[in-house]
Amino acid sequence: MLACCALVCLSGVGFADDPPGIVSEKPAEGPFVEVEGGFMVPYTQRIPGSDVSFEMIPVPAGTYLMGSPESEEEHREDEGPQIKITVAPMWVAKTEVTWDEYDQYMELYNAFKEFEAEGIRPVDASDLTDTVTAPTSLYSPDHTYEYGKDPQKPAITMTQYAAKQYTKWLSAITGTQYRLPTEAEWEYACRAGTTTAYSFGDSADDLDQYAWFFDNAEEGPELVGQKEPNAFGLFDMHGNVAEWTVDAYTEDGYQALDPEGLTGITAAQWPTETYPCTVRGGSWESDPPDLRSAARMGSNDPDWKEEDPNYPRSPWWFTSDPARGVGFRIVRSYEPLDKPTISKFWESITPKEISAIESRVRGGRGGYGRVDKDLPAAIEKWRENQ
Repeated sequence: MLACCALVCLSGVGFADDPPGIVSEKPAEGPFVEVEGGFMVPYTQRIPGSDVSFEMIPVPAGTYLMGSPESEEEHREDEGPQIKITVAPMWVAKTEVTWDEYDQYMELYNAFKEFEAEGIRPVDASDLTDTVTAPTSLYSPDHTYEYGKDPQKPAITMTQYAAKQYTKWLSAITGTQYRLPTEAEWEYACRAGTTTAYSFGDSADDLDQYAWFFDNAEEGPELVGQKEPNAFGLFDMHGNVAEWTVDAYTEDGYQALDPEGLTGITAAQWPTETYPCTVRGGSWESDPPDLRSAARMGSNDPDWKEEDPNYPRSPWWFTSDPARGVGFRIVRSYEPLDKPTISKFWESITPKEISAIESRVRGGRGGYGRVDKDLPAAIEKWRENQ
């Protein structure tokens, strides 16, 4: 488990508003990260308007080599060249986002459509800065839920865009800045201080203790948090479901990155096209080499939406395997990111995505809603009046 770690500076981020996960006194036990003026500690966040909560774990700052060396067994060209990255302290979700959590976001669709019809919390179409789009209902729920929809199983088949909008919604209603990780941050959190192929060593013989994968998963994703965590206290970083990052997938790995002074944020390779984007960690369908800390997979929208009957195809959902092995995990920077930077983590950034979303909304198959701390109460009041 995590112990006392690197000292970092607040840089103007104060404790006046009592942000979750910060205490002024050194904890007597449990993981913590020392920062100037206090200590980062694990915390549980309840999703407003629900009884659902999730746990965030503090991860210390550090410098590591992203990617795998050519000497690593099963090394692939897209995992190199290895490049030095300095990662700032952050909180990382203890587990992948579950259906219990994601359902709260999915339920926005009906509320937003009724709000629009009844003139509640109107949206200014000229400024969508404080809005999110909610995902439409699943086209083939029997396919997505073939392996069960236990509330504690990881949510699956959402697009990278939907995962980003989830984090924007969650940030707005909690007042705490959540987002997807960059590839560099994800690998740092997965490695947990190791340089081996997996966070527990080089041998896949020990994988059964830490991961659900092709050899031991009976059918589909399993309940989160059942295997052993890594040294940072994070579960299912290897296997169960692969996890979205914000990065584009690059066949030539990190060739385009300037090797000087890279951070977990500046190392992001931002997508310029809808796909391929990068998922990490491997899934219940994967063989051991695909679960290594450095292993990468690129998304493929035409294949992953092959069974989508609509046109344009959904910006929120995939319909086809291997998407049933794709989910995500959230992170939170210790120092909140500035508005231009966090907007890149939350918003669609490709013209093709924007066009598809706007077309769906115009056709009545999607909707925008304003998101802020008052949204959960507005939804609760609307439900009471039904």
